[in-house]
Amino acid sequence: MSQLNVLPTAGQAFKIDIETIRSNARKHVENGAQTEGYRGDREVVIAQLNAALATELVCSLRYKRHYFTATGMNSEAIAKEFNVHAQEEQSHADMIAARIVQLGGEPDFSPEGLLSRSHADYVPCTDLREMIKENLVAERIAIDTYHEFICYIGDKDPTTRRMLEEILATEEEHADELSDWLQRA
Repeated sequence: MSQLNVLPTAGQAFKIDIETIRSNARKHVENGAQTEGYRGDREVVIAQLNAALATELVCSLRYKRHYFTATGMNSEAIAKEFNVHAQEEQSHADMIAARIVQLGGEPDFSPEGLLSRSHADYVPCTDLREMIKENLVAERIAIDTYHEFICYIGDKDPTTRRMLEEILATEEEHADELSDWLQRA
């Protein structure tokens, strides 16, 4: 019997059934990173990661538009930060796509339906204050959706959870920065 998913109780020694792990690794070698120890629901996790991928792509595109179209007082410095945020959102998209592939899924980069798969909206503002506000709204949406996804995953998929926690930390930094700008704009 495999000891892979059994945690020891108080006073019980921790033991890994290495022979079963070795056997499974050889038996399912073509599955790459997908091992018998994965406890998440792959289909649900991949679907949610694809929604997160769409969200990151939409946010990157919105930030890029705002980078190129921001005008007015203080717009140059804020536009540069919009570009930094766009690059960070694209980096998140890349991380998510790579994880989808690791889980045996296919990242959905199709432009058709991208906005409907995204949690965030794409609002092409022309006013700098509105740009900041719409980006802040999107960051707040991302924060809540990542938080819920992390809670859903729990300890069933620590690799995805760590990745989402890293992305969440960046989204929170973006929200703090945007909130500061909004108060000054």
